[in-house]
Amino acid sequence: MKSFLYLTLAIGVLAAACESAATEQKVTPATTVTATSTEAAAPADVTTLQWIDSVKDVGTITEGQVVDISYRFKNTGTKPLVIKNVNVSCGCTVAEKPEQPVAPGAEGIIKASFNSAGKPGPNSKSIFVIANTEGSGEHKLQFTVEVKAKKAE
Repeated sequence: MKSFLYLTLAIGVLAAACESAATEQKVTPATTVTATSTEAAAPADVTTLQWIDSVKDVGTITEGQVVDISYRFKNTGTKPLVIKNVNVSCGCTVAEKPEQPVAPGAEGIIKASFNSAGKPGPNSKSIFVIANTEGSGEHKLQFTVEVKAKKAE
């Protein structure tokens, strides 16, 4: 009977010690947990971008004419550059983004088309580019064009 009592007591002490160790592991500082987290240790997947031309003056065109504009850029970072989205300031402009990532050191192009129908006079349009670049990742491209009114026939 005594040995049963000692055995029960020993198991109780051992269980209490294990429970105490488990509690201590749960209370460890969060920095220990985040230091081993692969998410926290992984570098950000951002790169840098240099616009070779981000502002264009198209000159003068005749109303109804469609003009194509290209904006060149270079990936100056160490990660592939991904152009996530391009938005335009009005429906008279359509923009295209590269579908494939641009390798570090490589150049790429954002293409845009402006339809001048119904847009006589001076026009200033913007294209907004979202990419995996440092900061907000937002870039603004602009172009200006003077549209000569079409003469009534």
